[in-house]
Amino acid sequence: MGCGNCGTGSVKGCKSNGGCSTGSCNRLNVHDWLLNMPMADTSAACDIVEVSFKNGSRKDFFKNRTLHFFEKGDYVTLEGVSGYDVGEVSLTGELVRLQMKKKGVSETSADMKSILRKSSDRDIEAYHASKAREAGMLMRSREVARDLRLNMKLSEIELQADGKKATFFYSAEDRVDFREMIRIFAAEFRVKVEMRQIGIRQEAGKVGGLGSCGRELCCSTWLTDFKSVNTTAARYQNLSINQTKLSGQCGRLKCCLNYELDTYLDALQHFPTNAESLEVQRGRAILVKKDIFRDLMWYTLPDSSKQYPLTIDRVKEIQQQNKKGEKPESLQPIELEGKLKDVEPSFVDVVGQITLKSLERPDRNKNKKHKQKNKSNAGNRNEARSNDSNNTNKSNNSNSNNSNKNNNRQAAVNNQQQRNNGRNNFKQKKNNPPTKN
Repeated sequence: MGCGNCGTGSVKGCKSNGGCSTGSCNRLNVHDWLLNMPMADTSAACDIVEVSFKNGSRKDFFKNRTLHFFEKGDYVTLEGVSGYDVGEVSLTGELVRLQMKKKGVSETSADMKSILRKSSDRDIEAYHASKAREAGMLMRSREVARDLRLNMKLSEIELQADGKKATFFYSAEDRVDFREMIRIFAAEFRVKVEMRQIGIRQEAGKVGGLGSCGRELCCSTWLTDFKSVNTTAARYQNLSINQTKLSGQCGRLKCCLNYELDTYLDALQHFPTNAESLEVQRGRAILVKKDIFRDLMWYTLPDSSKQYPLTIDRVKEIQQQNKKGEKPESLQPIELEGKLKDVEPSFVDVVGQITLKSLERPDRNKNKKHKQKNKSNAGNRNEARSNDSNNTNKSNNSNSNNSNKNNNRQAAVNNQQQRNNGRNNFKQKKNNPPTKN
């Protein structure tokens, strides 16, 4: 689960880089609700610390023999196998005692290891270097298992911080002889090899993922106690026996089928027993399902596929009649009320009557029609105006052309008269020469 309240501007899952110390970047977290409560006797405080490894994939308890006070999210250097290991503090204080009691761990256990010191920069660098090797080792180990034809599935590798020990988590249905594989691992990886078998549900918790509900898997966030689940839980809850819908990411039945099972069992206690079939004159009625929310029992008759809802009192009455050897004429089912129509609330406007036409669909359609009509009318008007203007332009052009033609003709007549006058004056001067004095 990523941290969404970090103020550093980093992406979700920042591993408390902003100092929020919520631990929400970790898996299987526990909220320390006793953190800020004052203690009367500080000497009796719990000196055991819960440390998580590989982002909460595994947790263990360690004795704090140092004088340091560790907070949630601190990296500490621990005792390891022939070396040291580095883990992250996940829980401190009195709540650790409750967790130890829940898991059956004693405070005075001799096998409990100790915290050496707070991790230094060199320890953290070695820790990150070892974690960087895990992905390549996992791929290579799967290749070796496939070459040896071992019927097993390697899901995760946890490498110690100093790189001297590696724990291989695997799942298998049958017993596996992996002695040859351990020799190959020890020679190739140069580490001490420990093989640890886990179940299918634990493997899904280590891998992680999203369920059909859209949330992160319960086994990878908070669920640690895996109880057996069978199809009887689905039948009590009137769920269809569909293997694809009832199976989780691990391939087994979903753990959430047990969450509400006790509630259904308590609600079914007041339902009549041995009511799987009832005898009526039309035949034998077979029980289909029980509705604990409305206290109804649904039956079907052999001559129809219709389901008839009966009340609990009616079923008990028919059972009493059947014990006496009597068969009622009909089941007398109740009539279920149909779904009530949603009544639209009416609002009163104290300022004035204002209609929100944008929220009324029929008015919106009317407005669209009016707009289309107005657009068409406006288009027709524009076309008529354009036609009138074109006609006037044409008439003006024709008038101007006619006036230009008349002017040209008049100018030609005037020019011709001037030419004639000039010719007549020339002839007169030629015929009547001037006299000499």
